[in-house]
Amino acid sequence: MPALHNYRLFISHAWSYSERYNRAVRFLNEAPNFRWSNYSVPVDDAFPRMSSAQLTEAIRNQIRPVQCVVIVSGMYVNHSDWIQFEMDFAKDLGKPILGIRRWGEQRTPVAVETAADEMVSWNSASIVSAIRRLVP
Repeated sequence: MPALHNYRLFISHAWSYSERYNRAVRFLNEAPNFRWSNYSVPVDDAFPRMSSAQLTEAIRNQIRPVQCVVIVSGMYVNHSDWIQFEMDFAKDLGKPILGIRRWGEQRTPVAVETAADEMVSWNSASIVSAIRRLVP
């Protein structure tokens, strides 16, 4: 069997909604025949107190090496300057953005719909398929 490609991903999320992040990570970890490296920062590894400039540079350093930025959408995105920054920086670098529509959510933030190269449903198969399409 040939070696699996290892996808380098940054999953954008708000630490206040880390259960959504954790679920997305489980989807990717449990996907058959899919290997990936996580470049995002879960709440338990949160950056120590940093200035805004330091945090900006830390996020840039996480996004630079990735092949795709994944946005777990929710209406909280409308109130997160950091998630908007991550989407804008990914676009500036030419990184594809995958938006995930949360299961059961009535609306998806316009910012995510606009920034995303592709929007998918909240399930492992659609997320993994989209990553494979977006990352050559």
